[in-house]
This record gives sequence, C-alpha cells and structure tokens, in this order.
Amino acid sequence: MSLGQPTPPDGKTSSGDASASESSRNVVLRGNRFDSRDIFQSVREIIISHGEDTYRLRLTAQNKLILTK
Repeated sequence: MSLGQPTPPDGKTSSGDASASESSRNVVLRGNRFDSRDIFQSVREIIISHGEDTYRLRLTAQNKLILTK
C-alpha cells in the first residue's frame, strides 16, 4: 500500500506547499493490520477518501487518533 509520492532519499520533505500534501510513504500491510507510525511519519493528519466521502484521520498531542468526516 502506498500513500502519494515517495519521500526523497535525504528523508526531508517540504512543508507548506502542494508537494508536501501529495507526498507518500510505503506502508507495510501485515494481514489486515499496519502500524500507524508508518502513516504518521512526518505528518499529524491524513485524508482518507471513501467513495464520495472524505475523512480526516488526526494524531492528537496525547497520541490518540481522531477520525472525522
């Protein structure tokens, strides 16, 4: 499973521009499970498209997940 475009070899990602929101990471799926650390490597929020709907998955300061529509 992949999310967006690959991270540059130097590991740095730009912030505040369109390319940062379109960046990607490789996420390893083990059975039906993956580690949230793989998703939230350098961001605190991801956008999930589900059919016609869009959801936001956020990582809080208390290290909890919040999913909103």
